[in-house]
Amino acid sequence: MAELNVDTQTYLVVLNDEEQYSIWWADRALPAGWHQEGFSGSKEECLARIGEVWTDMRPLSLRLQMAEAAAGTAAVAETVAG
Repeated sequence: MAELNVDTQTYLVVLNDEEQYSIWWADRALPAGWHQEGFSGSKEECLARIGEVWTDMRPLSLRLQMAEAAAGTAAVAETVAG
């Protein structure tokens, strides 16, 4: 009978400055540009956590740019209607 590979490793939920999420081994140094989100557990638990909190896949810089564009459009529309 084949032996099952059981992952007993502890992982961290990590994110970068663009608020993109990933998992990383808890016993290794984080790569440059990434920091801990605050959750640790099994791979499955960490992936479930990411599924709960990462609801907008767009990078932070794109979300900010889109919000600025929307605010500018709203200001122009208000001026024209005013």
